[in-house]
Amino acid sequence: MKRTTRLHALGSLLAFTLISGCGEKASEPPAAEPEAAAAETAMSVYAAAVASEARPDADRARDAGRKPAEILEFMGIEPGMTVLDMFTGGGYYAEIIAGVVGEQGKVIAQSNQAYLGFVGEAFEERFGSGRLTNVEVLMAENNELSLEADSLDAVMLVLSFHDLYHSDAENGWPKIDGPAFLAELKKGLKPGGVVAIIDHYAAAGSPSDTGTTVHRIDPAIVLADMEAAGFVYEETSDLLRNPDDDYSKMVFAEGIRGKTDRFVMRFRSPE
Repeated sequence: MKRTTRLHALGSLLAFTLISGCGEKASEPPAAEPEAAAAETAMSVYAAAVASEARPDADRARDAGRKPAEILEFMGIEPGMTVLDMFTGGGYYAEIIAGVVGEQGKVIAQSNQAYLGFVGEAFEERFGSGRLTNVEVLMAENNELSLEADSLDAVMLVLSFHDLYHSDAENGWPKIDGPAFLAELKKGLKPGGVVAIIDHYAAAGSPSDTGTTVHRIDPAIVLADMEAAGFVYEETSDLLRNPDDDYSKMVFAEGIRGKTDRFVMRFRSPE
């Protein structure tokens, strides 16, 4: 009799323990995957920079064709970085990057007289008032770029790599010494730093002078130049592909400007 009563009591205690344990376990929220949580936080940084109310309406109108949040995520631009926006033009990307890197980071927006003439008042409107407090303007003419060694986390070359092969001395664009230019970028980058290149596709096998004739370039030339300069190729994204583009047309032609087929390549300086 005592044995039966004791077994019954032990069984009741075990059942209570199991039920209580299940209840506690079910009430605990599932742990978030660290990588997923980090990715969500990072994406919010890019989205917030693009959504900033401080950005001009003219910039917003270009976002759909440029996909800046997706591009900067692909390139690995992060808060706290120092980023060189080479040939910044009117500063479209410089402003968004400034929002991503934040006040602990810095953007160096490089330009020259030829680009200033090309973009008109846009440069002064963007940078003249000091509204972008973490952006530093660097004026450097072709073949005069000088960077502090190991000072950059990333370099952006947006729609401008073909300009390494562009030549128009009469309009202030003497031909760039490409190998020397890339060597200077490599010097300025920290080990492991990123070079982000976006440019207009030229037909496969096209000569480099398409940089002048139609302002396009074959990505195979970019790959060869970058690897010769000691950079490591990582990945190409299809974010800005347009199969309807006509590679024979200049990128500024009516109806095609802003709609070209563009390659998006990421390189890295060796660790």
